Amino acid sequence: MRIEPRRHLLDIWAAVARHHAIGEEPVGLGTEHPDSLTDAERLLCLLYPATEVPTFRLDQPDLTERDVLAALAPLGDRRAVPAHLITELSRFLHTHTADDGTPSFTAGSCLHADPGCGAEPTDRQRALDVVGSCARSVTLCLAALGFLKVLRETSSPSEPGVRIDVLMEATSARLTAAMIGLLRSFTVDVVDPESARARRLLVLFGPNKAADHEVLREFHRRSRPLRDVIVQSLALGIQVDELMHRDTLFECGWTWGVVRDAPRITGEKDVPFPGQRDGIAAPPPHPYFTLVALDAVQGLFSERTLTLGLLDPVQQRFAEALRLRCELAERYWSLAARFSDRRRPREDIPWRIPGQGPESEHHSLSVAGIVVHDLLRRRAVHRHDVPRTVTVLERLADRARITSRAVRHGPALALHDPGVTLPLTGSERSGPLLGWRTDDFSAQLLRRTLALAARVEDSAARDRLLSLAEQTYAHLWERWRNRGGAVSLREGRTADHPDVPGTDRLPLWLLTSDLTDGLVAAASLYRQPVLTSPRLEEPARDLLTEATGLWERLHVDMTVDGKTGQQLSRIRDRLDHARALIDERPGTALALAIDVLRELDVLRELDTHTRPSDPPC
Repeated sequence: MRIEPRRHLLDIWAAVARHHAIGEEPVGLGTEHPDSLTDAERLLCLLYPATEVPTFRLDQPDLTERDVLAALAPLGDRRAVPAHLITELSRFLHTHTADDGTPSFTAGSCLHADPGCGAEPTDRQRALDVVGSCARSVTLCLAALGFLKVLRETSSPSEPGVRIDVLMEATSARLTAAMIGLLRSFTVDVVDPESARARRLLVLFGPNKAADHEVLREFHRRSRPLRDVIVQSLALGIQVDELMHRDTLFECGWTWGVVRDAPRITGEKDVPFPGQRDGIAAPPPHPYFTLVALDAVQGLFSERTLTLGLLDPVQQRFAEALRLRCELAERYWSLAARFSDRRRPREDIPWRIPGQGPESEHHSLSVAGIVVHDLLRRRAVHRHDVPRTVTVLERLADRARITSRAVRHGPALALHDPGVTLPLTGSERSGPLLGWRTDDFSAQLLRRTLALAARVEDSAARDRLLSLAEQTYAHLWERWRNRGGAVSLREGRTADHPDVPGTDRLPLWLLTSDLTDGLVAAASLYRQPVLTSPRLEEPARDLLTEATGLWERLHVDMTVDGKTGQQLSRIRDRLDHARALIDERPGTALALAIDVLRELDVLRELDTHTRPSDPPC
């Protein structure tokens, strides 16, 4: 199945517009337990493409394209659509504000208590700030701030500019709070080398049965630069004193929520920022939540964020602190994933996370996603490590039955429906042990595949990635359609067995947002410069040199007035066009040169047969 970003985004927007026009309340409105994550995804289905894909922009109503307006027709005309988004954003910010007036970052639909305990999550647990919600709020707030800023600059004097200013202030405050939540959820967890968890880590790092002391010594050697950076540079909401002891193991990254005993972030005169609630999350990081945070933080440094100046000075300070944490997390998990030079741990599927539930292909995908982030940050996409990363992604797709035939009721289907439940260690301090249910395996695979394809320089690896992306997208699109996404955005049938009725009946905002993110990534990939082969430049230049020589000879020998002169003039223009393309698109230049040579040969033959023969002596 071909990925067609424009057509499929319009299909999704049409379904979203129908749902909005019905007047159904967002998940968090009118319920006892608000869910800011799902409500953020609901808004991002419209705002993210509108701010990331130029042809889908809604912040300049006079420039909105006709097919976009047709898809959003249930919301009104070109002026009514931005007004609707303003109303929805205002309701979102009002709904997800705690009693103390500060933003809340809940995710009730993803939190589940163990059915065996016979208890439901407590009210305190449902009100916990979680990394997934903080991360998506960062993405939403950046999209909303960019949308509102451009809309304010292009709106007419009769439109509510004051309301936009107030909304931008509230959105910026939520962005600050979300960044603080991410800062306080980052953890550097020191592991006693004599503990059972340390032994499990050493087994993970050394899948080739190396002795524990040898693996530990190698870990100390490889992690020394990373340890030094953490000790010397890390601040804002974390304690790293124990890392001074160089005989310790450690992990770093993001856990599921604010870490237990995490220090509060302070501003001027060491006054803490408001709304920093006590954390209960256990310190060990998890690759899934680390990957979620990495995806969100990269938006803080996007070209659009920097061009529009969306961050204030405090947010810029937080952004730099988050960028440092991202680099540390990428370096740590890349070190873990590629610890062995022979059979690397990431290739030993499924990945095992000591003390955090059973092994799973989903964990392997999360680690592979962090490795992709690290490759892109270091611009190492041309090195030998890329083919091995592509192979890991292909193996994961096969094991998840994305690129191979699914077996009914097979264990691989559980990756997609009902998904993988990640234990939220530490949540038992305020009720039953909670789990985070995620069914975004195919969405995560699609995002990593497209991100790597956008930067890879090897044409063979890029072809493999694009083929994998198309198969993964087809799987994700069919899941969305089978669940009723194209009709009502309500849960109708299960992911991989359309004949089995669904029971949840919640709006499909998480899956719809995943699909939207993938289409936006595909649109970004397709807008990039075409990948070309430098090997084509030399033959293209040779053909153009030959074509130019033939043209010059014919221009001298033939009568250049009338139709023949016009034809030669057009050929000369095409030669100039081909020569201008030779550096950027050598294949196109070569094809044009061949066409010109063919046309010149026809003219030469015609001139030979029509030229009068010389008179006899």
